Amino acid sequence: MSELKGKVAVVTGSTSGIGLGILRALSAQGCAVVMNGLGKSDEIESVRAQVESESAQPVRFHPADMTRPDEIADLIGFAERELGSPDIVVANAGIQHVARVEEFPPEKWDAVLAINLSSAFHLIRAALPGMRRKKWGRIVAVASAHGLSASPFKCAYVAAKHGMLGLVKTVALEVAEENITCNAICPGYVLTPLVESQIADTARTRGISAESVKRDVMLARQPTKRFVSISEVAAMTVYLCGNSAASITGAALSMDGGWSAL
Repeated sequence: MSELKGKVAVVTGSTSGIGLGILRALSAQGCAVVMNGLGKSDEIESVRAQVESESAQPVRFHPADMTRPDEIADLIGFAERELGSPDIVVANAGIQHVARVEEFPPEKWDAVLAINLSSAFHLIRAALPGMRRKKWGRIVAVASAHGLSASPFKCAYVAAKHGMLGLVKTVALEVAEENITCNAICPGYVLTPLVESQIADTARTRGISAESVKRDVMLARQPTKRFVSISEVAAMTVYLCGNSAASITGAALSMDGGWSAL
């Protein structure tokens, strides 16, 4: 029997991509899970029902807007009412915008910081009281290789992911004696549906092949020349939530194919 069976997990940005992979993995380990994110209601319901059927564990959905602290608090309240106080929270929601600093729209800066960084603070703040009562908790933030190094034209994203690591370290120190851990996973490029669409768009724009876009554009800074898989990030999340990782806290764990070694 999985050591996570019976735990309650909340994963933000989990209707697709990395978040959905993490949600599926935690559900498969026996967690009751709360899904959150964007999408068409019928498509979300289809995915929710599929995950629930596959794992035979409860799967709920809450449409909290990650720019609104009150809705994030209600997400945790919803989990408590439906499934019980969350044992695990995964801050995964994120967006991206690319532009030169002087051309970066202020409203895009505000949105990226709100969704990629502030939402994690509000999620953790709402979930910690329940974890403290249980004297057990696992907090995982999906950061990025850009939390450890920068790239041009991504000022808001890089700032948010660097900030995420500072938040994780601070929370880890505050709860270090309460059997609660807080860690960040820092993936390089992950082959999600969103990235796949960007590959096709870039290939058309530059007049090069999709393989050239992958190797020479997207993976130029990833020495393995291989995308990180969603399943790898999900497996790392599951590991961090288990008892074997009880002494790992305040860490920024690179999963970037050697990017951070350059």
